[in-house]
Amino acid sequence: MLYFAYGSNLNHFQMKRRCKDSVFIKKFELKGYKLNFRSKYRAADIEKKKNSLVPGGLFEISKSDEKKLDLYEDFPTLYTKIYFYYYSKKVMTYIMNNKSEFRYPTERYLNVIKQGYKDCGLDKSYLIKALNSIK
Repeated sequence: MLYFAYGSNLNHFQMKRRCKDSVFIKKFELKGYKLNFRSKYRAADIEKKKNSLVPGGLFEISKSDEKKLDLYEDFPTLYTKIYFYYYSKKVMTYIMNNKSEFRYPTERYLNVIKQGYKDCGLDKSYLIKALNSIK
């Protein structure tokens, strides 16, 4: 199955540790969404926004990897799953259930994401924009 990562799971070391069968396929831009950070965990989330995009990574994951991610992402309590298609393949990603206000992420969490942006060759300007989008 294909999985779209946009937060700490972009970090290849962390993703491999979390999901041993995962394989990074390519960088990918999810159009019509924007990156945000929220909840008491100050975790990454995406929300619909016209003329916006979220850079991320497409990973091939196994069924057992998906179960591990479900636990890590606190599915279905904190996050729910949404699906979209990349060519004819179904892609899964997580989106927060409750859209609380922006909460700046911890330095440690942010550093994991920054490394993930490097690992996947993503444009960091989108991350910087999300961090400066305090409402």
